[in-house]
Amino acid sequence: MPSRSDDPVAAALEQAATLIAHDVRALAAANPVVLIDGGSGAGKSSLAARLVRRWPVSGHVQLIALDSIYPGWDGLDEGAERALEWILRPHGRGYLGTWRRWDWEAQAEAESHAVDPALGVIIEGSGILRPATARLADVRVWVESAEPVRKARALARDGDTYRPHWDRWAAQERRHIERDDPRALATRIVPVP
Repeated sequence: MPSRSDDPVAAALEQAATLIAHDVRALAAANPVVLIDGGSGAGKSSLAARLVRRWPVSGHVQLIALDSIYPGWDGLDEGAERALEWILRPHGRGYLGTWRRWDWEAQAEAESHAVDPALGVIIEGSGILRPATARLADVRVWVESAEPVRKARALARDGDTYRPHWDRWAAQERRHIERDDPRALATRIVPVP
């Protein structure tokens, strides 16, 4: 088994998390907002977890994965819209936000979670970086990785649960990229091998 230093994906994500932590520190804000977008399997969740460990602002950071909000396999755009309405707009106004978890098995909304406006927020997920959300974020990250590599990682991670849905989800991601150009909205682009 290769060591972390021999793993080019882990090395790229570690370096990116360090750079993004510097970006956050440079803001000198008590409650910064970081958005992390990219295609499925690019490394968004792994990057977000690394950033949480390096969070440079006092107090903990609230990490929200769009996978917990998307309303099903056709819900990429709706998930981003929910994050905008339930989390980003209230947070930006200094109000308590509340988002509802999507129960993938029941195909219904589940319990609610509060978002403290006094604390920083990281939202990671495909589709989160678009013009309306970019205006409310301090640091905007696009994680870039080739589709064949992303697909292999995503299917290795989620296996048969994801396999039948890959094509329909990838089509939604392509529409998001063509329409919203998230790479152009990013303040930091993270290439992942």
